[in-house]
Amino acid sequence: MTEPEFLDACDRVLSGIENALDRCGADVESARSGNVLELEFDDGAKIIVNGNAPVREIWVAARRGAFHFRHDADRWIDTRGAGELFALLSALASQHAGQTLTLSAAGSDQP
Repeated sequence: MTEPEFLDACDRVLSGIENALDRCGADVESARSGNVLELEFDDGAKIIVNGNAPVREIWVAARRGAFHFRHDADRWIDTRGAGELFALLSALASQHAGQTLTLSAAGSDQP
């Protein structure tokens, strides 16, 4: 994946997350600056999703730990075995929001 392709993919990921959160009605504050999206929840938790162009990875920082995801075919897979990006983000966001959230690059929100 070239850097422009990565930046495009990263933008789709971050925009999808923002769109899903906007539509789901969960009380989650989001702030985006370039390839960094910060989510803040009522319980005080923060999740930071960061596109790291030099290594072509999407990094996630949360209370539960730090995760690095690489694009593999049509999915973002954790480099240390924590699974798929959107499954992890959905689980983390649901835990902190107090409701079930389903996040994806397409911006789907709830099942």
